[in-house]
Amino acid sequence: MSLETNDKYKKLALSILFDAIGYVSFIIPGLGELIDIAWAPASALIMTKMYKGNKGKIAAAVTFIEEAMPGMDVIPTFTLMWLFTYVFKGKKTKDTIIDVEAN
Repeated sequence: MSLETNDKYKKLALSILFDAIGYVSFIIPGLGELIDIAWAPASALIMTKMYKGNKGKIAAAVTFIEEAMPGMDVIPTFTLMWLFTYVFKGKKTKDTIIDVEAN
């Protein structure tokens, strides 16, 4: 396995872990809101560190909103971002220009 492949699957494992942390508010009903208050900005920061550029910033904003709003914690935003990045992203094709000389 290449280093890039290892990194890819480490991110998947971390994504599943971070989504599981987001579900803790359902397991501990009395403390759920307090956990969400702390986890929302932390998860947004983690998202920007895991995924660079504009897509990471957008995912961080979505993660923050999802974790901060009551009842929205069921959305696995980290795992969805991993899927978007490594599975569903379109492959970029290079435009080729063919020079044809007229005789």
